[in-house]
Amino acid sequence: LEVATPEFKQYSVQVRANAAAMADQLVKHGYQLATGGTENHLVLWDLKPSKVSGAKMQVMCDALSITLNKNAVLGDKSALTPGGVRLGSPALTTRGLNEDHFRTVADFLHSAVTMSQRIMEASGPKLKDFTDLVHTDAEVKEVRLAVKTFVTQFPMPGFDVADMKYKELI
Repeated sequence: LEVATPEFKQYSVQVRANAAAMADQLVKHGYQLATGGTENHLVLWDLKPSKVSGAKMQVMCDALSITLNKNAVLGDKSALTPGGVRLGSPALTTRGLNEDHFRTVADFLHSAVTMSQRIMEASGPKLKDFTDLVHTDAEVKEVRLAVKTFVTQFPMPGFDVADMKYKELI
């Protein structure tokens, strides 16, 4: 019943528009998308040209309170060391973000790549060493605060920001 409503149709249109805006902003930053863009709610981002693995990008984004998934992309030799990440737009669209907001999200992702590149120079190739440095890095903490400040202006269904608790369901 829900998907037959005009509201759900508008939501679906917004989900696709938001994914496209994020994809376009990443391309403007000079990044390569595995499919050249997006036609749906997902963006598959090839990080190999940036010399950042999907696993390291996932660690960095987890530290920034940004959720994404490491993902294999064309040319990967093993799914255990993926060269990309998968980004989705529905969750943030549900919270009320629009295309301009998704461009800001892409800017945060660009910061995540540049911080990852800097930290990798000091940590070397091992994921554990990279992870340890990510969790103590001052710039990472600063960007995490910026991410949280940005996203908390959008209500999360079922969560009361004032009390920082999930609302009781009746």
